Amino acid sequence: MTLEDLRQQIQRIAPVDAREEVSIEMTLERLAWPGDPYSESEHDHHVTASAFVVSSRGVILHRHRRLGIWVQPGGHVDLGETPEAACVRETIEETGLFVRQLEPVELFHVDVHPGPKGHTHYDLRYVLIGEPLDPRPPEGESPEVFWFDFSIAPERAEPTLAPALRKLAESIDSFGVTDLERERD
Repeated sequence: MTLEDLRQQIQRIAPVDAREEVSIEMTLERLAWPGDPYSESEHDHHVTASAFVVSSRGVILHRHRRLGIWVQPGGHVDLGETPEAACVRETIEETGLFVRQLEPVELFHVDVHPGPKGHTHYDLRYVLIGEPLDPRPPEGESPEVFWFDFSIAPERAEPTLAPALRKLAESIDSFGVTDLERERD
């Protein structure tokens, strides 16, 4: 995926609220800066990737180890990695679940927020289909990872995430969610 492809994906998003509208504008501006937009070391403003993992059980949220808030899995984009690959890798690392991208890949939401060490994260949020199994986070990751029903998730999540989770609940039928457990047999 090129940066131009990413810009086009971002431009296709219908913002769920004013915060996302501003985040989309800011992210498009960030992508125009020189250098690697994903590099954590090159600049303190960098693009990250995360995932709304859905299944017949709802959506995955985890309590962030350092921040203590309930959010979707995600993190930094490694050197040479695409945001789509990063959200899958981060999800597997943080939940222990097998996941897959939608076909075609779905960039669902964009949010700009403060990160650690005074950094700013331009977070690209994708939708992934997950196994409807209990998460098995490895040692060192947050042990508090759970499926939440779509009616409960917006109440449990960090408040700025609630509009995106409500949009996700309204869109779930369009994703063709099936249990991966059965698909892999």
